[in-house]
Amino acid sequence: MENYTKLKELVASIEADADKFFNNGNAAAGTRVRKGLQEIKTLAQDIRNEVTAKKNDGK
Repeated sequence: MENYTKLKELVASIEADADKFFNNGNAAAGTRVRKGLQEIKTLAQDIRNEVTAKKNDGK
């Protein structure tokens, strides 16, 4: 559950940069959004692995 909380915080942290990029065309903000999305991807995969492991342990 700890990683899920981190995931929610990470999504919230890139919101301002996403707004700057999509609404104002700020290229630097776009770079930060891409970096944040890569971190989200990695964290989401970690969460998937945890869920699978926990599900398989229950059998």
